[in-house]
Amino acid sequence: MLEVEMLQEMIFAGFGGQGVLSMGMLLAYAAMKEGKEVSWMPSYGPEMRGGTANCIVNISDQPISSPIVSSYDAGVVLNQPSLKKFESRIKKDGILIWESTMIKESPSRNDIKVYAIPAVEKATHELKNLKVMNMLLLGALVKINGIVKKETLVQALKEALPERHHHLIPLNVKAIDMGIALVG
Repeated sequence: MLEVEMLQEMIFAGFGGQGVLSMGMLLAYAAMKEGKEVSWMPSYGPEMRGGTANCIVNISDQPISSPIVSSYDAGVVLNQPSLKKFESRIKKDGILIWESTMIKESPSRNDIKVYAIPAVEKATHELKNLKVMNMLLLGALVKINGIVKKETLVQALKEALPERHHHLIPLNVKAIDMGIALVG
């Protein structure tokens, strides 16, 4: 029986300071913990916080030939400029998760799976901490595409988060669970 290669090419995009790079790095770290091949390629403007930021994460069960791709199986976008830039680059039947509190113009494609997640609203009002909104979106992605197990993501969070922030782990896990529930 011919084995089919598993490869997920993903883009995470938004403003610097929204946790876009952290989201991608955490997913990449979790995938490595599960023994998968991974590439993580960040890109950001010189101003970082407030400027545009994105990262490409590729996860596969085979060696990855190049970290640079121009179309994606999944995208997580946190602002309007990123939605405009990357919506057209999601592959047909791919996944687009967008932050629906701040983005006012909805995606227009109907050949992809689109998920509106009010992450800013949920993080601010229900979890009382805007900084975990990225974990809400990551939880939603992991539930939708199953690229890593939630348990591995939580373990990666415990290992990757600097010790001075370990008191925030329960809140981050709560945000991941909330994101899973929003699409589950």
